Amino acid sequence: MKKFIHALPKVELHIHIEGTLEPELMFELAKSNNIEIPFNTIAELKDAYDFHNLQSFLDIYYQGANVLVKEQDFFDLTWAYLLRCKADNVIHTEIFFDPQTHTNRGISFDTVINGIHKALLKGKEELGISNKLIMCFLRHLDEDAAFHTLALAIPHKDKIIAVGLDSSELGNPAGKFERVFKEAINNGFLTVAHAGEEGPPESIRDALELLGISRIDHGVTCSEDDTLLAMLAIKRIPLTVCPLSNTKLKVFDAMEQHNIVNLLREGLCVTINSDDPAYFGGYMTDNFMAIAEAHDITKTEISQFTFNAIEASFISAEEKERLTMVIKNYLTT
Repeated sequence: MKKFIHALPKVELHIHIEGTLEPELMFELAKSNNIEIPFNTIAELKDAYDFHNLQSFLDIYYQGANVLVKEQDFFDLTWAYLLRCKADNVIHTEIFFDPQTHTNRGISFDTVINGIHKALLKGKEELGISNKLIMCFLRHLDEDAAFHTLALAIPHKDKIIAVGLDSSELGNPAGKFERVFKEAINNGFLTVAHAGEEGPPESIRDALELLGISRIDHGVTCSEDDTLLAMLAIKRIPLTVCPLSNTKLKVFDAMEQHNIVNLLREGLCVTINSDDPAYFGGYMTDNFMAIAEAHDITKTEISQFTFNAIEASFISAEEKERLTMVIKNYLTT
C-alpha cells in the first residue's frame, strides 16, 4: 500500500501556504530579515508544536508568518511547497493564502501575491504542477477589514480564483461575513469556507446558506447531523478534509477515530489534504498513509479520494477529464 500511495497522482485542495513554512526556512528568513522569533533553536520550535486546539496552533502560526517580508520570501516559501508536491506526486494544487496576516504587519498585498504567483508559474512550467490560488479572510477580524482586503484583491482577479474564510471558527460565525461574500461573488470570485472543524454542524449549514460556498474546508462534524450528511452526499458538496491536522488539533483523539473513511462510504465527496503540513507533521503522502494505516481501506477507496478532489477542483471540465485519465492510467499500469 505504501508504494501504491506514494506513486498515486494526487490533487490538493486545502493547503495554507503560510502553513508550509518549515522551521529551517523560518530561521533562515528570521536571520536575513532581522526578525525576532520566540525560539532559539529548531528543536525548541518543534517542541512547541504540541497543540491542544486550533487556537494554540494559530498563536504559533502567526508568529512564524512574521518572518515573511520580501517578495522573494513568499516566492521561496511557495517554491519549497511545490518541490514537496513534486516529491509526493501532487499534480494539481489549490493554495490558500492569508493576506491580512501580512498587510496588518505593513507588508503590501502586491508583495505577497506577486511572490506566490511567480512561484506558481514556475511550478507549472518546470514541474508540471497546475494550480489555483484562493485568498482567505481571517474570520477573527471584522467585516470592514475583509471588505478592505477584497478591494485589494480585485485588481488581481487574474491570479485569484476564489475567496475563502479561515482562522478561529468558534465565536466567529459565517454570518459575520455574509455581505463580503456576496460582494466577492458579484466580482466573479468562487467561494469556499472553513466550517465544521471545531464548530458544530450548524456552522456548515450557515456557510452553505449565507456565504454561497461551493465546497467546505474540513466539515468533519457533519456526521453529527444525519439530515446534513444526506444532503451533502446527494448534492456532492465537497469536503476538503485534513487527517493529520484533525488529530494534531484534537478534533479526533486518534486517527482510528477519524470519520473520513465512513464519510467516503456514505457517498460524500471527501478529499484528503495536508492543511498546514509544516506544523502538523505531514504533506500529502503522509496524510494518505495515516488513513491507510489506521483504517481497513482498499486501493480503490484510496484512489477515490483523488477522483473526488478532481471533481471538487476549480479547473475546467476539460482539465478535469485530463487529470481523471492520468489517474485511470496509473491504476491500469
